[in-house]
Amino acid sequence: MRKITASLFISLDGVVEAPDQWHFPYFNDEMGAAVDAGLGAADTLLIGRKTYDSFAGAWPDREAAGGEDAHFAKKLGDARKIVLSRQNLSFTWRNSEQLKGDFAEAVTALKNEPGGDIALSGSVSVVRQLMAHGLLDELHLLVHPIAVRKGMRLFDESETTLPLKLLSSATFSTGVLHLVYAPAESTTDATYEDAKSHLPQDDQ
Repeated sequence: MRKITASLFISLDGVVEAPDQWHFPYFNDEMGAAVDAGLGAADTLLIGRKTYDSFAGAWPDREAAGGEDAHFAKKLGDARKIVLSRQNLSFTWRNSEQLKGDFAEAVTALKNEPGGDIALSGSVSVVRQLMAHGLLDELHLLVHPIAVRKGMRLFDESETTLPLKLLSSATFSTGVLHLVYAPAESTTDATYEDAKSHLPQDDQ
């Protein structure tokens, strides 16, 4: 089964909205390598319409311009791009199509197809749906050492918790943390009575 990974730029206070307004001062070779290892290595992209419109409005021109980012732009252009939207869409960027049918059923079928990893960048609404249906395999968070203090957070309010387990972590020279999580089993019930034995004890 194919693996679905989501990568997000996120602030210290959990904001994921409009990273173009705050994350570029932290973009270095380390972050570039992390982005390429996720987004650039996948053969399929699953993205929301707003993210797609942003990508399609920039990357084809960057590929055509032949600049420093043309190689990465070509990777995105060559990848299969599956767009989630309630509206009927038409596409000009090559290898683009719309996700059809029930979300959970369509994504499950996509995971069962032959091929490499499926990646997301941004597309918070899609990430939330994947997590709600248990279809997201890895969540890559590039945590920036800045409190944006306004904008949409990754996790919306809910009556249920969402346990995760840490798979790996790395600290970049900019202070950005690259944290990789996977879904975890539900946490067991515990109280302060269970926790207090882990407090430091008086040796005297």
